[in-house]
Amino acid sequence: MKQILKHSFEAVSLLTTDNGMLDVTIVPALNQLDWIIPSSLILSVDDYHERIWIYLWQQQEVAVFHMLPRDQVVDKIVVLEGNTPAHRVALQTAGELHQVKVRISDVKDIDLPKYYVDVALSNIDANKIKDDSTNIYQSLSVSTADDTINAVEEHFRENVVQSYLFQTVIIDDTLYLVPDLDKIAHQLVDLDR
Repeated sequence: MKQILKHSFEAVSLLTTDNGMLDVTIVPALNQLDWIIPSSLILSVDDYHERIWIYLWQQQEVAVFHMLPRDQVVDKIVVLEGNTPAHRVALQTAGELHQVKVRISDVKDIDLPKYYVDVALSNIDANKIKDDSTNIYQSLSVSTADDTINAVEEHFRENVVQSYLFQTVIIDDTLYLVPDLDKIAHQLVDLDR
């Protein structure tokens, strides 16, 4: 009987039961898909019932991103690690966060559903009316599962998903938004303070 030689190249076994899994947290949002972020980025989840723009976390001011419209009640702050301590951000939301383990192979990229594109476009139009004197818009083609919509892209806005959307994914028939956390952090953090 021939002896079986063990493969010495470690990268072959990177996708094992443990390594092929992602620890993610689902953060509830309103008027957009719930967010899915790596659980390892969460530094703390604190109860907080007042809408704020800057959160004092461990004696550090952290810029806040609002995941709910202004007329909605908030109840928690989720502090996320950034590329530097200065680029930490907090998410203000309401509802329960859910931690899940998912297989990498179960996460599929998908286009942003048309409904959310339409909501974003209406928010862009509302912002254009407010900012009519500035020229902060540029042409953009947005693809959905149904078609491509010609839209405009504006600078980062909390109420315009396309301004911070990294990717839309589907896991177990549920859609989630993967935010561009670096872009959010760099837009919210004022390093001149």
